[in-house]
Amino acid sequence: MTTPRVRLAFLGDEVYALLQHGDLAGASRRSRLDLPQAFVTSESWLWPVFRAKIAADPAAEAVVVRAIVDAETNVVVGHAGFHAPPDARGMLEVGYTVLEAHRRQGYATSTVSLLLQEAAEHAASVVRASVSPDNVASLAVVRKLGFVHVGEEIDDEDGLELVYERIPAAQNALPPSR
Repeated sequence: MTTPRVRLAFLGDEVYALLQHGDLAGASRRSRLDLPQAFVTSESWLWPVFRAKIAADPAAEAVVVRAIVDAETNVVVGHAGFHAPPDARGMLEVGYTVLEAHRRQGYATSTVSLLLQEAAEHAASVVRASVSPDNVASLAVVRKLGFVHVGEEIDDEDGLELVYERIPAAQNALPPSR
């Protein structure tokens, strides 16, 4: 199977506001993408969270959630980005969701690889991924891309998460297969 090529399309606060209010048609027009229905149903919780982050720190708009777009078909397959701009130690935390109809096709791996490249461009010292111990697919993605398990944390909303980190400068090549 060939890994799909993806791009991350900027959405921004105006599109988040339209999605938050259930205006999928308006958000699609504004973003110039055919945004999926899931962005106003199962993923609707996301938009107020990121709008609040942008209100607190306008620099966040450039790095937080964007649409994952299949570069060949122009189909939006999910969303991804960083939780916030780099923190005081230079850490960026990735977040990504591939919509169910597009899972198990390599989109998550391609997306996280792209985020690792962006992290290096932002001079991040480390990239973090916090993954539920039950999320077998995401655990496979972070391990495949060379993230190392560094601990656990309890997320207020998601419960127990396993914390993985990786130095972005080393992202140029995948680790050797075992």
